[in-house]
Amino acid sequence: MIRFGIIGTSNITEKFLSVTKGIRKFKLTAVYSRNIDRAIEFGSKYGAAHFFDDLEEFARSDEFDAVYVASPNSCHYEQSMLLMKHKKHVLCEKPLASNVWETEEMFKAAHDNGVVLLEAMRSAFAPEFPKIRNYFHKLGKIRRVDFHFNQYSSQYNNLKKGIQSNRFLPECSGGALMDLGCYCIYPMVFWFGMPKKITGASIFFDTGVDAAGTLLLDYGDMIGEARYSKICDDSLPCEIQGEKAVMQISHIASTRDISVKYPNGFKEIVHFEQQDNNMEYEVRAFMDMVHGDRSWDVYEKASKNTAIVMEKARKQMGIRFPADKWEEDGTSGQEKAAEELPEEEQTEEE
Repeated sequence: MIRFGIIGTSNITEKFLSVTKGIRKFKLTAVYSRNIDRAIEFGSKYGAAHFFDDLEEFARSDEFDAVYVASPNSCHYEQSMLLMKHKKHVLCEKPLASNVWETEEMFKAAHDNGVVLLEAMRSAFAPEFPKIRNYFHKLGKIRRVDFHFNQYSSQYNNLKKGIQSNRFLPECSGGALMDLGCYCIYPMVFWFGMPKKITGASIFFDTGVDAAGTLLLDYGDMIGEARYSKICDDSLPCEIQGEKAVMQISHIASTRDISVKYPNGFKEIVHFEQQDNNMEYEVRAFMDMVHGDRSWDVYEKASKNTAIVMEKARKQMGIRFPADKWEEDGTSGQEKAAEELPEEEQTEEE
């Protein structure tokens, strides 16, 4: 049995808890909210018995072993660091942190305290994620990767009426890149490693964060494109284009179907069975890691590399958060360290 606490009482936490009902050995015992009445109201629906509005008291509690953190992006670092200091395992919503420095510090704290820290990048733990790669050899030499996640945000309508949302505030480390672009970047660096060069452009909200953007990731012999938006939708599949065939992926964050199209017109279609809410897979993977599965290092590397790409892109596009601690030359100490990694640390994970 793993006893869970949660931070965050929004819709994403509702979705998270909806999949845990069928997971044996998962038990929600504690809820933290800045509003104690909200913690009680929310947690009581799911059987929690312990409620907190003091973060320090919550972290010191012996009533849970692990925490699902679903607070605003800018809170992830401080809350996770405190929890890990008190020997709590942490499953933290994406993006894991506001920047590279926070990401590095969080994983260091996890290792120092002997706990699991996992970014809740739900697509990476779904059953189709490793299977998609099994078809890459059919594509021949891969030359272009086009991953996109464009989703018109209901909060955008509120913003146009003058109603603010955390998702659109720099002080909350919000914006399209952080909320949606990460879904495109994570699988790209997981499957293809780190690019040699990054070029980006953004459309901005009046709040100062990006509403939409495009990144070009230059791999030398391959171009990766990440497109994301919170102000428009899309209807096209993602693609991986090779010299021998083209793979189409139904949706990069929740893939049910892929097709491999050959020059002679033949099309190979593969359907993946999965739960309607694919958050279930990240919960199960996290619990396995808490129970001793040490495979989380590959996901640690992907989270770190995703953070590096997003920070490099933000610097170029002028997206800066209060949490950033960049040096005057525009390069953080952590980014310099990343650039000095041995070549094998920048290549695709086998």
